[in-house]
Amino acid sequence: MSEHEAYRIVGTPRFAGVLVVADHASNRVPDDIDLGIDPALMEEHIAVDIGVGPIAERMAQERGFAAFLGNVSRLVSDTNRIETDPAAIPEASDGRAIPGNIGIDREARLARFHRPYNEALDSLLASTPPMLTLVLHSYTPRLATDPEAARPWHCGLLYDADDRGARLAHPLLEADGLLVGDQMPYSGKIYNAVIRRHFEGEGRPYLYLEVRQDLVGDEAGQREWAERLVRVCNAVAVGLS
Repeated sequence: MSEHEAYRIVGTPRFAGVLVVADHASNRVPDDIDLGIDPALMEEHIAVDIGVGPIAERMAQERGFAAFLGNVSRLVSDTNRIETDPAAIPEASDGRAIPGNIGIDREARLARFHRPYNEALDSLLASTPPMLTLVLHSYTPRLATDPEAARPWHCGLLYDADDRGARLAHPLLEADGLLVGDQMPYSGKIYNAVIRRHFEGEGRPYLYLEVRQDLVGDEAGQREWAERLVRVCNAVAVGLS
């Protein structure tokens, strides 16, 4: 495993393999940063994409798979936002104020976490091009700011201009009896900083997937989804070749 303050690499990336990218895999906050929030919130969706880190690590144990994981909480630096987006260092998330991010030196925070993460991912994709990259996220079943809005999908497929991976994965996921959202609960045409910078602009094939967090909050769910996504990614990679 290779580790940096902003990211870590699990497994051995391989040419024409599968790379799992999870921007929000960690809830870690460096000791010299105080977000000014209840520590219990660091276990919730505003701080981390629940389940994705363990899923990615399990997948990276499989032959031909590796994982590139964010190594700090999205509240410290959200690398799936462009630098000029206020949400890249959020002052609030799902109705919760993040007072420790107000009035800080944003340039220093971006230079410490956001840029090294994206530069390292650029370098990895260029030096060891995968056949497919799985961009993996998870989402809360209900937002605190909109608790009446149901999010019934088991998972969602996101994309911007390039929907090749999504179109191949959709029937495979439905064949497992899953309710699959197309651009749900988010749209890849909006939440697209990583795919635009690293994939669509370069013509690199990807599969951008959101999994509902209550399905992957424990070891059994994480194991089930890791096994499923290894199978799906292999099939999508073959379909793209």
